[in-house]
Amino acid sequence: QVQVVESGGGLVQAGDSLRLSCSVSGRTGTTYAMGWFRQAPGKARREFVAHITWSGDNTYYADSVKGRFTISRDNARDNAKNTVYLQMDSLKPEDTAVYYCAAAAYSPPTSWGFENGYDYWGQGTQVTVSS
Repeated sequence: QVQVVESGGGLVQAGDSLRLSCSVSGRTGTTYAMGWFRQAPGKARREFVAHITWSGDNTYYADSVKGRFTISRDNARDNAKNTVYLQMDSLKPEDTAVYYCAAAAYSPPTSWGFENGYDYWGQGTQVTVSS
């Protein structure tokens, strides 16, 4: 059974940085494309944040985080191929949300920004940015 686990959330002040981590386990031999989504308080749906291809060669960001957030992965290490990071800099109060990591076994570019483009989801980690 595939498991997706996020970590690294917390309470920070506006302008601070935070790094989220996400690991996928349970199915050897598959390198997943990975994405981050977030759900803000009072919002019914999750919002796309960032995507990275299985190779790490391509990344894609929501306009709201472009230039402030960086998604990355370290495929050079076999035991870390399905671990991704979301470096969040210059955080704003509007970044407050539960952040979810998602994994996709096959992810064409047309699906990167949509929840149904991913196969497995984590439970989420809370990020709170105070003003």
